Amino acid sequence: MTGRLLLLDTASLYFRAYFGAPEILAPDGTNVNAVRGLLDYISRLVEQYQPTDLVCCWDDDWRPQWRVDLLPTYKAHRVVAEVAGAPDIEEVPDPLEVQVPIIREVLRAFGIAVIGAPGYEADDVIGTLATDAGQPVDVVTGDRDLFQLVDDEAEVRILYVGRGVGRHERVDEAWVVEKYGVRPGQYADFATLRGDPSDGLPGVKGIGEKTAAALLQKYGDMSGIRAAALDPTSDMGPAPRLRINEAAAYLDVAPTVVAVARHLDLPRDGLAVPRVAVAAADLEELAERWGLTTPVSRLTAVLAGLPAPEEVDPV
Repeated sequence: MTGRLLLLDTASLYFRAYFGAPEILAPDGTNVNAVRGLLDYISRLVEQYQPTDLVCCWDDDWRPQWRVDLLPTYKAHRVVAEVAGAPDIEEVPDPLEVQVPIIREVLRAFGIAVIGAPGYEADDVIGTLATDAGQPVDVVTGDRDLFQLVDDEAEVRILYVGRGVGRHERVDEAWVVEKYGVRPGQYADFATLRGDPSDGLPGVKGIGEKTAAALLQKYGDMSGIRAAALDPTSDMGPAPRLRINEAAAYLDVAPTVVAVARHLDLPRDGLAVPRVAVAAADLEELAERWGLTTPVSRLTAVLAGLPAPEEVDPV
């Protein structure tokens, strides 16, 4: 394996930048704190990990209909208003919403790859690009669901920014096991059982993290757990047996909702980190218009200072 692929859960990062920084005004009075924050995050991460390839993974569909069809509660609390026949609109603060197009323009001018997929979330883009990447992969996210992708043998790890980008944690298989008592390959089933209010996953009533982990340690996966619950001769206790069987309708669909897609038809070329901006004049104009001179200059310097791919050392 050569080089290193850095995959950014872009919305996770620009939401974090928006809510984590004070208002920063462009010359016309537009708040640009999320734009500046994201650029600073990219500079910090690229400088620290020196990837050869970089992708800003995008939510082309933040709440795919196929997931909602399976589980109507999925992210339902984030919908502004539901209109029959219209796409769901995510609740995004107005000062952040106006910054998203600016982010796209700046990334385009730099030449940083932005990849989404119709009908899929950024998580699914990340899952696909991280699978069979042919090189070490670092996934930057604040979303625990992506722990299911961790794979020491394939050199896929998560740079988890739950405590901030500057204090991110390197999540490998041992980290997941120590934290949750399950292996990364069991994490999607663990999340299904435990539930996740932030995604509208109700979980199985009465089963929390400890019980979910214990069931997976004993029975291996969701199929094993459900088979044991249905088998009157199994050694499963009466309380979890009752709860698993009562949640049968939920467990029929939730694992598919939680599992990250890994085999989308996505481009695998054009992902190299740009050493120089592909549209320098446009970038200069954007930096001037939106008051981004400092973060643009810093990222420009970081990109220019990257070593040649064959000189990159593993981090």
